[in-house]
Amino acid sequence: MIKILFLDVDGCLSDGGIYTGANGELFKRFDVKDGFALEQWNTSLGGISAIITGKSSDIALFRAKELGVKYCFQGVKNKLEKAKEILAFEALSFDEAAVIGDDLNDICLLKAIKNSYAPNNATKEAKSTVKTVLQAKGGYGAVREMIEDVLELNGQKQAWIKGFVG
Repeated sequence: MIKILFLDVDGCLSDGGIYTGANGELFKRFDVKDGFALEQWNTSLGGISAIITGKSSDIALFRAKELGVKYCFQGVKNKLEKAKEILAFEALSFDEAAVIGDDLNDICLLKAIKNSYAPNNATKEAKSTVKTVLQAKGGYGAVREMIEDVLELNGQKQAWIKGFVG
């Protein structure tokens, strides 16, 4: 059973764009359906999630808190080592994890985790590494699609849906 999700931000949770305002303020675009599924994973479904990203931004930290993400590590050079630390702390194994990544700096972690995913607009190197290339693009439902697949693998998807539609 998958118990923890490792997530990249730019290109996975967000569309990978960095929008800049006239006064230097930065913005990122997040998909509400990704957010809903991730918040559900973290609360009613009892899962754990961890953002491990190479960039640092207050925006990513705000979004992580908003969605109940347990771990948010930014400015990480070696994502695999950080994932190992989290797994050890949680007493979980790589078999109990899933990961989504979209670029070269995600590949070591993508290779280490059997249940690996890449958005449709990921780099060809990332896509050739993962178990599943998603139909959705990063920031446009890729995380939701991954979570629904994980719920299916865990045998939880129908109960989750039924909880909303009766």
